[in-house]
Amino acid sequence: MQSDLVIPTIRFKKGTIEIIDQTRLPAEYEIIPLRSVESLCDAMKKLAIRGAPALGVAGAFGLLLGIEEKWRREGSWFFDSEKVDASDFPKDVSVSAISDQVATVADKIGGTRPTAINLFWALDRMRKVCEGNWRSTRDLINALYSEAKAIFREDLDICKRLGERGAALLKDGDSVLTHCNTGGLATSGYGTALGIVVAAVESGKRIEVYADETRPLLQGSRLTAWECKQRNIPVTIVCEGSAGYLMSKGIVSRVIVGADRIAANGDTANKVGTLNLAVIAKHYGVPFYVAAPYSTVDPSIKDGSQIPIEMRSEEEVKQFAGVEVAPEGAGALNPAFDVTPHNLIAAIITDEEIHYPPFDDIG
Repeated sequence: MQSDLVIPTIRFKKGTIEIIDQTRLPAEYEIIPLRSVESLCDAMKKLAIRGAPALGVAGAFGLLLGIEEKWRREGSWFFDSEKVDASDFPKDVSVSAISDQVATVADKIGGTRPTAINLFWALDRMRKVCEGNWRSTRDLINALYSEAKAIFREDLDICKRLGERGAALLKDGDSVLTHCNTGGLATSGYGTALGIVVAAVESGKRIEVYADETRPLLQGSRLTAWECKQRNIPVTIVCEGSAGYLMSKGIVSRVIVGADRIAANGDTANKVGTLNLAVIAKHYGVPFYVAAPYSTVDPSIKDGSQIPIEMRSEEEVKQFAGVEVAPEGAGALNPAFDVTPHNLIAAIITDEEIHYPPFDDIG
């Protein structure tokens, strides 16, 4: 793949969602087609597509897929990459039937990843489209398509604005520690926390990335490092356990992470291990920044204690590349996320503004 600002994480054309299979990176770069809601949900659960903003975009496209799957004829499709063709849509299907299908599919997709609020934000936007006073199925189908495409385009624009805001906080020569993957692969193509680094580099600043591995699925070493190489950004992979060493020696000057949900008080849920970095950064006086679209803020949740935490399978911890690395009979606990208290965060960078403690304005 050629180096570019935008990573082609997800596309929708000819009634098919196309994604980069992130489970195969960096060894193999493969774009896979998803033609059913079941295949999309499976890809979300297996993390073939992941990252809160990307899940939101995928969820919106998934509702179009649910319509295609239920009513299209073999060899045809209603939704292409740039237009809608509802001429073959069954004339006996009512507006309410489409709305019911959207609601059913939204519930199914929403059950795949409970922590990422962007997924539910996008699904809710699509549901609200169905609440309009539509005179025909054609009008509703066109409106759903337009909303899904808008969510995709908006995510690119939002991430670019976020990147530009955050880049102002980075100095020429900074070294940034990242966690998990927050680049184009986690969005519709640009990135959040890593997007800030991209924007800073584009502005002419020299920035080096330290990507921690991110156990147990190595999104940092597999995905962030791969993206940095694609974008010609200097990157060094480190073990998560080396964060204290890096900060104590002054090797890292900033920590920037993403977010899957931000409570009204600024408490932030992100990939498990984020809290460890925040505590260490606080101790050594290293600025700890959270970067996310404003849609990641959930004002209905007062603080981090109310954020649902996804628990994943024991096998992800007890196996490595399919090989058992734990003794038989040993248990494993595998929370996918943890919550960083707001008092450990130096700034929350969104597309709308940069929020500083005490974060009274964020929720």
